[in-house]
Amino acid sequence: ELAVVTHGGGEKLEEPLVVRPTSETMIWHMYKKWISSYRDLPLLYNQWANVVRWERRTRLFLRTTEFLWQEGHTAHATEKEAREEAMRMLEVYRSFAEEVLSIPVITGTKSGAEKFAGAIDTYSIEGLMHDGKALQMGTSHYLGENFSKAFDVKFQDRDGELKWVHATSWGASTRLIGALIMVHSDDQGLVIPPRLAKRPIVIVPIWKSDEDKIAIRAAAEAIINDVAPLQVHLDDREELTPGFKFNEWELKGIPIRIEMGPRDLKAGTAVVVRRDTGEKTSLPLTSLKTALPALLDTIQRHLYERALKRLHENTHIIDDKEAFASQLELGGFILAHWCEKASCEAAISTETKATIRNIPFSSKDEVGNCIHCGSPSPRRVLFARAY
Repeated sequence: ELAVVTHGGGEKLEEPLVVRPTSETMIWHMYKKWISSYRDLPLLYNQWANVVRWERRTRLFLRTTEFLWQEGHTAHATEKEAREEAMRMLEVYRSFAEEVLSIPVITGTKSGAEKFAGAIDTYSIEGLMHDGKALQMGTSHYLGENFSKAFDVKFQDRDGELKWVHATSWGASTRLIGALIMVHSDDQGLVIPPRLAKRPIVIVPIWKSDEDKIAIRAAAEAIINDVAPLQVHLDDREELTPGFKFNEWELKGIPIRIEMGPRDLKAGTAVVVRRDTGEKTSLPLTSLKTALPALLDTIQRHLYERALKRLHENTHIIDDKEAFASQLELGGFILAHWCEKASCEAAISTETKATIRNIPFSSKDEVGNCIHCGSPSPRRVLFARAY
């Protein structure tokens, strides 16, 4: 969905201007200047940039008129190198989604209708949101020689022969924030995975007297020093009640909250609260140095396992056309057969508003019948309604 400028200064432009859709034009304009020999390759570029989409219906984080994304562009001497780079970046996105965001994803190849324009192959990671819709969370493209031919970018190989450049591009955007919110958060607010949290632990002191304040502050600072390099925030704002602070840090999704009052200090303990489950545990102050890092790992793992359980429970293997349509109304992923005809893919999308999210790498050869037309199908593909 492009924004196109047709008029400027009160006059119609001779050539319409497309407003910042992506960076291929700029990148390949420069590649033409930079690449002449195999010694110039590979070129590996990564950037953050704002881009524009003329969305008919905007959705915060997911589809906005302007958004920030990370995009990469690489140029290579051989198809092998370029394909390896495209798969390497897909793995970067998968590992970030699963190991940092704690969001399980399905990796696979896009269908012809869903792949990036100009790509030979597009690979994606697909996540399942709380409401049963799919979200494309990152893509990586093997562009082949398509862009080098369009921009006439050749290089002299070791054998002296002129050859076309092989290329990739890949990207992920601020829609990952939307994914984080929709997969993990609850009615109390955000739930941030520990590996993503800038300061994963907050201490909320509870005091009534100046004497309590001095002692509890000293104990809190001792904890902060003891668990370093973990980042711990001491919320010692005196104008706010402890209850207000509890709610605020829940809203902000901080993984661990430590509550400490005079009774806790006297007992040599602190109350440790998990954001993901709300579970409260009284722990000895002397154990926090080892207990807190272990608990953060537990929370990180629990968030992933909870999301993975939800994904498995909402992934359905379906062979019947009516059951396919009924399940789409309930949401979730569907693994169904497709005959690989573009006409069937288009018909399914028109009739059900579902798209082929990708052809999973995990999809095994399994002869079946297309969910739409009944023709032979070599494997199952991943269907869902999506943002």
